[in-house]
Amino acid sequence: MPLNIQVSNRKRVVIIGAGFGGLKLAQELAGSADFEVVLIDKNNYHQFQPLFYQVATAGLEPSAISFPLRLAFHHYENVYVRVATVTKIITEQNLIETNIGELSFDYLVIAIGADTNFFGNKNIEDNALPMKSVGEALGLRNRILENFEKALLADQEEDKIGLMNVVVVGGGPTGVEVSGTLAEMKRMVLPKDYPELDFDLMQVHIIESGGELLGPMSLNAQIKSKEYLEQLGVIVHLNTRVTDFDGKHVYFNNGTTIRTNNLVWAAGVKANVIEGIKPEILVRGGRLKVNRQNLVEGYENIFAVGDVAYMTEDKFPNGHPQVAQPAIQQGNLLASNLKNMLKGNPVEDFCYKDLGSMATIGRNKAVVDLPFWHFQGFFAWLTWMFVHLIAIVGVKNKVLIFINWLWNYITYDQSLRLIIKAKSPKNNQT
Repeated sequence: MPLNIQVSNRKRVVIIGAGFGGLKLAQELAGSADFEVVLIDKNNYHQFQPLFYQVATAGLEPSAISFPLRLAFHHYENVYVRVATVTKIITEQNLIETNIGELSFDYLVIAIGADTNFFGNKNIEDNALPMKSVGEALGLRNRILENFEKALLADQEEDKIGLMNVVVVGGGPTGVEVSGTLAEMKRMVLPKDYPELDFDLMQVHIIESGGELLGPMSLNAQIKSKEYLEQLGVIVHLNTRVTDFDGKHVYFNNGTTIRTNNLVWAAGVKANVIEGIKPEILVRGGRLKVNRQNLVEGYENIFAVGDVAYMTEDKFPNGHPQVAQPAIQQGNLLASNLKNMLKGNPVEDFCYKDLGSMATIGRNKAVVDLPFWHFQGFFAWLTWMFVHLIAIVGVKNKVLIFINWLWNYITYDQSLRLIIKAKSPKNNQT
């Protein structure tokens, strides 16, 4: 029994990755009499990536944006969840290798998402703070708070500046949101925690290599987001590229430097890769070329959805944006197509329905681009909160997040400024 899964007469669908696409596919196939679903992830929970930045800035606990995978499938006997790392796909044998054993498949779905792209700069990879998982977001929170504790003890002003300054690289939604939140913490929260520190020394910078923030969004959103950040005191650098970071200084392509120990890297992503897939079907960013049914090029029973899938349409000649909605929609359609394939019915081509883009910059400040309407300000901020609250998995998580947001809004205070480090228990087994 590979991975302790009983052999059955059902077609086995192995899904690697429990992100937005993989989880949606598993949910749509749950309860089916025709399919046995094996959902494999290195974690035993689903992570809500759009709110990582709120964990990193002490607004939410990690558990509030995470949902146990097994809880999602309590009532479905055809779904198996396994916590494992897939190390190789043996395509000619319809087999995957994991760190806990091998498993055969009838259909394989690769939904492993994307990770931080440091563009080959080892110094930045070693010293910067990424934010592509709950663990990394918690690590970022710990690092920034620890550095404020160190700033209290620093004798030299330059050391204080380095420990307090924060540089955020990347002008997309994540970079904009974390910059705005840090600027609000500087104004409203941190001076109460650290009254001995001079917060005039602290600066929050956001660095964007392009000519505007929120590049894929409307011109109004780009202009307004920059205006909002500057109102909060964030120093915006456009047409500027980071070339190096040694842990204490950020170096730029224009020859300037900024003194900081805190470099938050939100500048790009690259698709995760599993050994065994033909390298010639990998395109820019490590994504897998798929057709309009999410079938990986060159294979008959291997699919890819979400960030890892490179699918082109007339409106998206360079592939779909690597955000939640394409993954969710692809997972939903693939479930329908697998059912049709099994019954010999025609399958449908995927057509991405763009529901819009949005980003929040701070209290009462957000930008929203819907297909039929672009707007900014307080109503956009309420819209952003409503959309994200609805999208969170689990009723308990929705309630917890709403309570946290309400408390933070009333008190002007993020109440989760805790430095929490994991400590493994000693192995007492005999």
